[in-house]
Amino acid sequence: MRHFLKNGRAVVVTVTVAGAVAIGACSSLKNDLLEAPDPDIIDPSSVQSAAGANAVRVGALARLRSATVTSGNNGTDGTWLLGGLLTDEWSTSSTFVQNDEVDERQISTSNSSVDASLRLLYRVPTAANQAIALLTKYKPAPSSDIAEMYFVRGVAQLQLASDFCNGIPLTDAASIPVVLGAPLTVDQVFAVAVASFDSARALSSATDAASVAINRAASIGKARALLGLNQIAAAATAVTGVPTTFTYDVSSSLLSGSNNGIWSEAASQRRYTIGDSLEGNDHKILVKNAIPFFSAKDPRLPATYSVSAKGDTTKSQDGLTFSRTTPLYGQTTTIAVVNGIDARLVEAEAALRANNPAGMITILNALRATPLTIGTITTSPAALPPLVDPVNADARINLLFREKAFWTFSRGERLGDLRRLVRQYGRTVDQVFPVGTHYRGTTYGPDVNLPITTGESNGNPNFTACLDRKP
Repeated sequence: MRHFLKNGRAVVVTVTVAGAVAIGACSSLKNDLLEAPDPDIIDPSSVQSAAGANAVRVGALARLRSATVTSGNNGTDGTWLLGGLLTDEWSTSSTFVQNDEVDERQISTSNSSVDASLRLLYRVPTAANQAIALLTKYKPAPSSDIAEMYFVRGVAQLQLASDFCNGIPLTDAASIPVVLGAPLTVDQVFAVAVASFDSARALSSATDAASVAINRAASIGKARALLGLNQIAAAATAVTGVPTTFTYDVSSSLLSGSNNGIWSEAASQRRYTIGDSLEGNDHKILVKNAIPFFSAKDPRLPATYSVSAKGDTTKSQDGLTFSRTTPLYGQTTTIAVVNGIDARLVEAEAALRANNPAGMITILNALRATPLTIGTITTSPAALPPLVDPVNADARINLLFREKAFWTFSRGERLGDLRRLVRQYGRTVDQVFPVGTHYRGTTYGPDVNLPITTGESNGNPNFTACLDRKP
């Protein structure tokens, strides 16, 4: 089944002041004009009801949508895109130095794109916590609505731990007064995400369709957080019974001013171009460790150069780089936050770690043999022939993570997986992340995660800087 987020907007309450003004009451009129209400601020008293609680819930879903892959008029990049830029999924082709920093693995703590994406993620738990409190008080049924908010909160925490450095503050901005968070390690944030997903699962144990969908989504989210904690067997147990065809999607809507970010940033604005192992317009710059996402011609990621009606290769936003795009996602194509493919990939990794490579190959080949819908395409078994066990242990790991990279392209998983290859599989950074000469003429730097930016230290006295930048 497909479970879609509601396309809704956060409720904005505008308060107006009306009344007769007596002759000679100029000072009163002046004060009224100076104290005009801010239409962007929702009076807390306006949501103290079942309808208000539901409005905050819908707003939390919109926050999740913004923090993952949708792009609004402000063009803010989420970490699904920025994480892909730091790895090998995307290459920069924009005029933004912030994008260049990320792609070159040399990210300043004042990088405004990273700061904006971090802010988007932080807003999700705040909105979810506000909704949980209001729904519990005013609209406790169906409990699946509350469960979904715990799931939403868990997704943001999972993404923070997957993408950012050690030293992530988890501030509770929904409490009064605000409780400013202290820096937490990546493992601590993964553990917090597991707890959020467990709460979602506990509240969605019923058999109605909505509960089943949220329970499955939370089970996959928990499994991914457990992967981050190197609890591989437990992760596989968490997704037992989740159908391969299940998906929990976020949608884009022209009515709400949101586009699918992959379409917007890459195909429309041409700020991102699909990554490859040979970069530059003449394909002569080797990027060591990079999967050739563009030139592999994998049917799960159709990709082409953009060509004009005159037959000229289209240049990207920077006016120099040939634009490499994919029709995988259109302007309003839905995209999975989690899905059953994720569940099978968790099981495949568990089989590999249990010294059962035949089991891993069987799971991967079952995915390839099943027509599965990703974005605008449905895979064809004929185009994905069965894999053969490469026998060598390192080659098996490479095969698993390559398969996963194509099944999950630009869905916020690649950066976390590369970091795990270092933390859990004993590889060095130079064996995993893009290294060598960047096609802009610089050399790839040392960064393996996104930094917590200076915006946090400006407002949170508990935070000064990342604890470290280790994977």
